Amino acid sequence: MFNKPLPKIQPQTLAVKLTNKGERSVKSKHPWLFSDSVEKINKEGNAGDIAVIFNRTTNKPMGVGLYDPDSPIRIKMLHFGGGAKLNETYFSDKVERAFKAREELLESNTNSYRLLFGENDGFPGLIADVYASVLVLKIYNAIWFPFIHMIFPKLLEITGCGTLVLRLSRGLQTNMAGLVEGEVLYGDLKNEVVQFIEHGVQFSAHVIKGHKTGYFLDHRENRRRVGMLSKGKTMLDVFSYAGGFSIHALAKGATEVTSLDISAQALEVAKENGALNKHKGKHFTIVGDAFVELERLIREGKQYDVVVIDPPSFAKSKREIVVAKKKYAQLAKLGAQLVAKKGLLVLASCSSRITADEFFQINIETLKEHGTYFEFIEKTFHDTDHPVGFPEGAYLKCGYYRFS
Repeated sequence: MFNKPLPKIQPQTLAVKLTNKGERSVKSKHPWLFSDSVEKINKEGNAGDIAVIFNRTTNKPMGVGLYDPDSPIRIKMLHFGGGAKLNETYFSDKVERAFKAREELLESNTNSYRLLFGENDGFPGLIADVYASVLVLKIYNAIWFPFIHMIFPKLLEITGCGTLVLRLSRGLQTNMAGLVEGEVLYGDLKNEVVQFIEHGVQFSAHVIKGHKTGYFLDHRENRRRVGMLSKGKTMLDVFSYAGGFSIHALAKGATEVTSLDISAQALEVAKENGALNKHKGKHFTIVGDAFVELERLIREGKQYDVVVIDPPSFAKSKREIVVAKKKYAQLAKLGAQLVAKKGLLVLASCSSRITADEFFQINIETLKEHGTYFEFIEKTFHDTDHPVGFPEGAYLKCGYYRFS
């Protein structure tokens, strides 16, 4: 039983006709239909109403989505190639497909994963993350309120979690469904700091007040890789947040790790995460602006065997793209000056508006200008529980550069 009744909101069914451009989008199975692609709707719609797309010529169903009157993306598509009943069976099948795609990951020594990755798993604006026995649901869009009574029980069933925590985006924290940000909807939560395992390394997620759902799971494989490459070495983790890369390095035998972040609170979490694992390495922290602190470390002549630079998104809108590219180039230049001989520089980006080709090209051109010989040894993208289902769904890219 849930700790309080889930909202029961009855959605309307809308008949929608699209422009030619909109129909092409549906035929290509893109999950977004913008307002300028909608030509006609048979009645006024509310958030979460079921939008059935009818072909302009044949008048037959082309697909089904959820209507959102408050967003430029007016319809978030769920189903393509005809009609569909959005009932418990429909959502249950989608959840089971998503879980099956994560089974290989769960065979490793890992009990934390993303079960639903928004549009990429057919649930636009809905994220489901698992930390050990705690399921954290983050809702970004009110379109899901009429359907959570069908979806949440299935998520609990398939994950086997004993607790469900609800997180709401800022725009939804006042809502008509009676849902509250950070509330425990199922089971109990004795401690809002939940411990979990990532490839054998112990971490914690602050599931009530932490960013997103409490942790960032997307870099899991890169963290494992960096940890293995840091054995017996010194390592600098820039934009470290809760120390994901730092702790993997310590757990795998790094002699010295420095975590750098602007948030003193995040670095305290990094220290706590370090203490969860047995290691002999030293763990230092630096609180401050990354660009300023990297300049200072360079002036002081500091160098590290492994340098990881994983900044937050620099381009959340089109107008920020030019500045974002300059920032990535600046970080590559700074990072190169901090890498010791035969060291490793790892540069990452989570800006979806900067393509992977653009990002890697920026890094290569900047490092060549630096004048140090390097080998571009590897590029990586999303981990398996963050599948890419459409072009805009790809955001994570990471390059490994070996210096000599």
